[in-house]
Amino acid sequence: MALVASLLAIAPAGAQGRGKTKGEEPAQPASVEAPVPSNAPYMKPLGRLATVLGSIHFLRTLCGDANGDVWRQKMGEILEAQAPGEADRRILVASFNQGYRSFESTYRKCTPAATVAAERYLREGASLSREISARYGN
Repeated sequence: MALVASLLAIAPAGAQGRGKTKGEEPAQPASVEAPVPSNAPYMKPLGRLATVLGSIHFLRTLCGDANGDVWRQKMGEILEAQAPGEADRRILVASFNQGYRSFESTYRKCTPAATVAAERYLREGASLSREISARYGN
């Protein structure tokens, strides 16, 4: 919204008044602050974990794992437990989606390479979980 307000402020004088009737005040854009990321030190490894979970979710589902959906549920549990601010939540969800889409664009069917990638991501996810818990846990 701030971008829209700044664009209106630099528009030519005649452009702002188009479409209004005589005597009508121009509408003022609402002042809405964009959510600001916390920049907490745990956000970087948590963002990577979200990416890994998205990748595993896609790969395990692609390969017919009956529990493939558990990885999206785990991401939901992290968001619920962490209760991040709006900006941090958006970052984590975007990271999950990026992980999902990166493999979605590569694999159309389960291959040996997809299985190996899923196993590697499972190990990385476990390692990240331990690291986050040890470093930033209560």
